[in-house]
Amino acid sequence: MALSKNRIKYIHSLELKKNRKADKVFLAEGPKLVGDLLGHFPCCFLVATSEWLSQNHHLPLTDVTEVSEEELSRASLLKTPQQVLAVFKQPEDETDASVIGRSLCLALDDVQDPGNLGTIIRLADWFGIEHIFCSPNTVDAYNPKTVQATMGGIARVKLHYTPLPALIGSLTDIPVYGTFLDGENIYGQPLSENGLIVMGNEGNGIGEEVRQLINRKLYIPNYPANRETSESLNVAIATAVVCAEFRRQAASL
Repeated sequence: MALSKNRIKYIHSLELKKNRKADKVFLAEGPKLVGDLLGHFPCCFLVATSEWLSQNHHLPLTDVTEVSEEELSRASLLKTPQQVLAVFKQPEDETDASVIGRSLCLALDDVQDPGNLGTIIRLADWFGIEHIFCSPNTVDAYNPKTVQATMGGIARVKLHYTPLPALIGSLTDIPVYGTFLDGENIYGQPLSENGLIVMGNEGNGIGEEVRQLINRKLYIPNYPANRETSESLNVAIATAVVCAEFRRQAASL
């Protein structure tokens, strides 16, 4: 069966959030990413070259279209298409704040860049953080650029979109961390094994309403302290530094 023009048009339409939201689906491309997501999300349909299909003939797939490299490139959103693309169903978003009391979780206050969000999801996966709570204005986790940047981490990290002030306000006796220029040096602070780490917008940091609710302010020091340096770290890099220190302290207990 050839790949129809309507299906190519539909795949391209998934660049837009309103179209992904209408059908509650998302696009993933490439053998590694598609392979990681199969089994975690229902697959609506899959488009692949004969090479990929011959290597994965054992997979229980229903709606599959075999295409040439040229056909795949017409459907793909990538500059260099990679053997396979698939459209998956988005999971239901069931926000459960109780996980913050039992584990370490992330919150993102209006992170705008799809690549940053995807990298943060990948980092969360690496550091065993299973839940990320996103403000409603944070970029869509199912943006194709975000999905690609997760490198499969989106299969294991649950995303929740919810107003952060209400979420944080509902927490009782739970540490809520955030990074600020006037915070305490992260390397000198005892860090808990549970709680919420809030990371802010690329340009403005953590918003004032959320800032007021944070009870543990941290600072990532530059080195050496008196050296002239960049104004701030990229939010994904800052998230990596913070998560690494939390896990380092937990491992040394």
